[in-house]
Amino acid sequence: MAGGKGERLRPQTLTIPKPLLLVGGKPIIEHNIDNLIKYGIDDFQISIKYLGEQIEDFFKDGKNKSVFIKYIRENEPLGTIGSASLANEIKNEYVIISNSDLLTDVNYEELFLEFIEKDADISVVTIPYQINVPYAIFEMNDNNICGLKEKPTYTYLSNGGIYLMKKEILNLIPKNQKFNATDLLEKSIATNKKVIAYSHQGYWLDIGQPDEYKKAQEDIKHLKF
Repeated sequence: MAGGKGERLRPQTLTIPKPLLLVGGKPIIEHNIDNLIKYGIDDFQISIKYLGEQIEDFFKDGKNKSVFIKYIRENEPLGTIGSASLANEIKNEYVIISNSDLLTDVNYEELFLEFIEKDADISVVTIPYQINVPYAIFEMNDNNICGLKEKPTYTYLSNGGIYLMKKEILNLIPKNQKFNATDLLEKSIATNKKVIAYSHQGYWLDIGQPDEYKKAQEDIKHLKF
């Protein structure tokens, strides 16, 4: 998914689409594609809109990486996953949909094996997100204080922007309508599809803001994909 404007990273994205911003001398999206290639994936469709011709010029048809790359062109913004409804000629039973502005070392083999083992319809890569409360938190029973936790830390699972699914799940995405990944997950749950979480404990960074982009430039020096 590479069609966004990347407005929070302006002025860098005024003339360059965010997926082509360099991290360690290499475009963000190329890090993602090369990591997928490492796990044997060779058939890609890139959803483009804002300055999308630059992405198409960069990868062309994928021959220079010995893979197949086609392009989905959004005429209107279709949300975070709506353009996937326009994907065609999908040859495989399973599809990975990923945001293009992530820097991560997700193990796609483990993701797939767990997906198969649990007979899931969708697996969502999740990232632990911690909230540190700077105060004591009371444990209540009606109006009675029955205990307390001093400055606790709570860990939640947040959406990592990577989804593995059976191909037929794409049929739940309406064509040419704005539709977000959260909409797809809610629709899948409502129609009794099996939606599971793959808890990623390794490196993950959403490069959406200047501080995160700066952090990526430092982190890439120490990462091995």
